[in-house]
Amino acid sequence: MLQDDAMAGGWQEPRATAVLVLADGTVLEGFGLGATGESTGEVCFNTAMTGYEEILTDPSYAGQIITFTFPHIGNVGVNDEDIETVNMAASAEVRGIIVHANVTEPSNWRATRHLDAWLKARGIVGLSGIDTRALTALIREKGMPNAVIAHDPAGDFDIERLKKRAAEVPSMDGLDLVPLVGTTQRYEWDETTWVLGQGYGRREGEARRHVVAVDYGVKRNILRLLAARGCKVTVVPATATAEDVLALSPDGVFLSNGPGDPAATGEYAVPLIRTLLDRKVPTFGICLGHQMLGLAVGAKTAKMHQGHHGANHPVKDHMTGKVEIVSMNHGFAIDRDSLPENVEETHVSLFDGSNCGIALKDRPAFSVQHHPEASPGPQDSHYLFDRFVEMMDRHKPATERA
Repeated sequence: MLQDDAMAGGWQEPRATAVLVLADGTVLEGFGLGATGESTGEVCFNTAMTGYEEILTDPSYAGQIITFTFPHIGNVGVNDEDIETVNMAASAEVRGIIVHANVTEPSNWRATRHLDAWLKARGIVGLSGIDTRALTALIREKGMPNAVIAHDPAGDFDIERLKKRAAEVPSMDGLDLVPLVGTTQRYEWDETTWVLGQGYGRREGEARRHVVAVDYGVKRNILRLLAARGCKVTVVPATATAEDVLALSPDGVFLSNGPGDPAATGEYAVPLIRTLLDRKVPTFGICLGHQMLGLAVGAKTAKMHQGHHGANHPVKDHMTGKVEIVSMNHGFAIDRDSLPENVEETHVSLFDGSNCGIALKDRPAFSVQHHPEASPGPQDSHYLFDRFVEMMDRHKPATERA
């Protein structure tokens, strides 16, 4: 602003083009990016410094507005190779994104698009320019609030209406969000992991193991790591019955990650898992799949105060004595005090002591709360997929092992 203009009219603050309105009436103003309009959800914070595209396409974030604590998000752009959701034709279930700094032009050779354009295409409402660390501190103190995020280039907001709408957003407790993100039909998967200069590969040769993956909101890299270990992978809907799964003659069953309240999903998911355990089918679960296994053996789950969302979480594996740096994304956890005697706690968070892994003592089944496929360590936890493969091989008939 010129000096004469400043003296004549005073300092003019830029008009807010996006707002975040919390259920308690708190209003935070910023600048819009991505899609215009309004969206509602539960506000969580993620401490990862990288991997924002994978986070924004992780089906486990359905129903949530993600606040990134790292200030510079979007500066390397986006590309089609880093997408984690399997069905990109489906609408995005991440409800919004909040960042501190304005999104810059892409600065990475792999980028194919600006984050702003990608958010518009995916219908994700964004907000920048607020103190994200102050919002994080609020969440740490009061828990994850429900909210409305709104973006209007003209800056016209009916704040009182937005406050009312935010107050009416349903709690995550009791919500089954799996139907929003999971597949509705069976399909095969053979894509393997990414290699620099080559991209993604395909499983070659005859598969020695058949894994049936139950899709509660599965991430692509989980399926890739299974295929890379020579597994034939068949993905089935979360509503698949025991008869559906056993008819495929699996060597093992994988229980995927996913969003929402595990107790709600467990109403229809637990009967399948209990049958698998009774038949002693090797079973491996991640994230929501971990919680499903816990519910199937009689444990309980509970909503966490602020959840675990980030790529820098230290977890100890009691079976090896090692500490791994892992990626996490969950707002519910297994109550470790509710674990029955036939279940061993295998992993624990070194941040708050919460349960991060279990193994059955009398059945070939184990699971972890964190995401080993996300590779933040970068590959500290990939051994879990090898552990699953070894479990399948041990429980094959002797004639097949030969």
